[in-house]
Amino acid sequence: MNRTLSVPGIAYGGDYNPEQWPEEVWAEDMRLMREAGVTMVSVGIFAWALLEPSEGEFDFARMDRLLDLLRENGIAADLATPTAAPPAWFFRAHPTALPVDRDGRTLSYGSRQTFCPSSPAYREAALRIAGALAQRYADHPAVAMWHVHNEYGCHNAECYCDTSAAAFRAWLRARYGDDLAALNHAWGTTFWSQWYYDWDEILPPRATGAVPNPTHRLDWRRFCSDELLSLYTAERDVLRAAAPAVPATTNFMVMHNFDALDYWRWAPELDVVSNDHYLRSTDPESEIDIALSGDLTRSLAGGPWLLMEHSTGAVNWQPVNRAKNPGELRRNALAHVARGADGIAYFQWRAAKAGAEQWHSAMLPHAGTDSRIWQDVVALGADLKALAEVRGSTGTASVAVVWDWNARWALELPSQPSGELRFQDLVRDWYEPLWRSGVAVDFVRPDADLSSYRLVLAPSLYLVDDAGAANLVGFAERGGTLAVGFHSGAVDENCHVRLGGYPGAFREALGVRSDELFPLLPGEPVGLSGGGTATLWSERVRLTGAQALVSYTEGPLAGVPAVTRHAYGAGTAWYLATRPDPATLAELLTRIRTEAGVEPVAAAPPGVEAVRRRGPHAEYLFLIDHSGRGAGIPVPDGATELLTGERLSGTVTVPPGGVAVVREPRRS
Repeated sequence: MNRTLSVPGIAYGGDYNPEQWPEEVWAEDMRLMREAGVTMVSVGIFAWALLEPSEGEFDFARMDRLLDLLRENGIAADLATPTAAPPAWFFRAHPTALPVDRDGRTLSYGSRQTFCPSSPAYREAALRIAGALAQRYADHPAVAMWHVHNEYGCHNAECYCDTSAAAFRAWLRARYGDDLAALNHAWGTTFWSQWYYDWDEILPPRATGAVPNPTHRLDWRRFCSDELLSLYTAERDVLRAAAPAVPATTNFMVMHNFDALDYWRWAPELDVVSNDHYLRSTDPESEIDIALSGDLTRSLAGGPWLLMEHSTGAVNWQPVNRAKNPGELRRNALAHVARGADGIAYFQWRAAKAGAEQWHSAMLPHAGTDSRIWQDVVALGADLKALAEVRGSTGTASVAVVWDWNARWALELPSQPSGELRFQDLVRDWYEPLWRSGVAVDFVRPDADLSSYRLVLAPSLYLVDDAGAANLVGFAERGGTLAVGFHSGAVDENCHVRLGGYPGAFREALGVRSDELFPLLPGEPVGLSGGGTATLWSERVRLTGAQALVSYTEGPLAGVPAVTRHAYGAGTAWYLATRPDPATLAELLTRIRTEAGVEPVAAAPPGVEAVRRRGPHAEYLFLIDHSGRGAGIPVPDGATELLTGERLSGTVTVPPGGVAVVREPRRS
């Protein structure tokens, strides 16, 4: 069954919540949506209380009128199941469905996602409302996609109640084949007398007086991700049974501060992968996070995807919420398209007058159409219409960066050699120089097919199972270039230390062995040969076949290798046993990728982001100026700049702070 989004071109729109407004406003909304070029809106996301005023009693009159109005105006509906925000009546009838935090406190309703993911009452109610929507609207011509729930796990990724405890035990019994001895071995329960003699003795990792068992905590994170995934698939299956051809999605949150779900497990269950992305006000170069998140989402999707939520200006949930600078809305949106997005949508269409998100920006702001945001929104609609032919094309890369949620969870558990290690920061350290150089990147699981890549980077892979380690090592052995960051390969899938010295699973391929770790204190740099410095981490590396390229020049490890290179099989394996300063790291990664035969996608000057999408008949070069200076970029004669329609003769001009998208003939 082909379940793809039927909206033509690059879809454009946002969350539409007309229930927050009198119906006489709806006609104006339709007029303005047409003016802005909106082609799809998400509806009903938080409408459960209105759609089901009491248990089992439905009122679809408002939704009927809304969907008919959208159809009349040529706007597709991404129709949501409203299950992220159960109504008050549900919790009065089912108080045990409320979530319990790690300290044992029952949280109240009055916000969103205030339910226990393991609650049978919640599951029953969610499937009931999903089924009612499916039966009523399966054949409605406005419905182009099902939007299941909203941002799973954003506020309730973990519930520690007794219902969750029972569900956790059932999950563990399935994972360990109903073999309690296998669980005891995996968790290392001989430590601190934690041995379990009965499944019912196992609890969630609730608050205790000391450090929790790391494998217990890791399995809990895996369980929580799977428990929410089971809710998604249950709703999706109800929708699919009623409308087999309508695709289903739910919005991921591939952002810096969200790590609750293992999206490698989730992505295959979605017909269309979609993502929400918001900028952090503390990130002075948030365009890098947009690129990283976009590449990761495209990698999860295996091709094009949808940006389901972004902001036109300020958000409302940071300590200080700043508006975007002139031109930033356009650059942000088209950067997502460059990284594979076939749709751009915002939260939300019309800025709310009341409620928890009343100070969140929108496509139609509080100031109305006499505003810079509205002008930018209309202009972006025209841009996306001009880029319609880009739809369906995707990126290609010869560099893969290993990303694994299990490794992230394990690295950030308590009682590490350094509590300063942050998985995504370490990955971004390595990603940033590639981004600045215009090098295309895919993200991969440790066990992915690596045959199409020249270079594989593992900046932070603390946890890796035997199969993943063998896959990465085999890549180098067969002729690829592998670069590994410090504290990688240290533990197996059960968080058991790989004995014999560090870096564990990668010692042989890297040609090194470390016998002791020397993490660095905050603000404690050490010198490196060649003039650079390093922070965060060091270790006593001994060469067992590798060549030392950079060494420490001071401190307890003066003279000890910090960066090594090893000829392994038909390939090469590099080890970065510390965190070099950005300039030194950029030089190292440039050398590594150059030796591997990896080149940028285009000859662009510093400050101009260059990204390429490839279609069956043409390639599309996106050029985004972040420098404010603009640039002239060489392109093939006869290429076309799509945003202006200009036929080019060897050069395209990117305006200061602007964007150019060039159609080029498909390369062989």
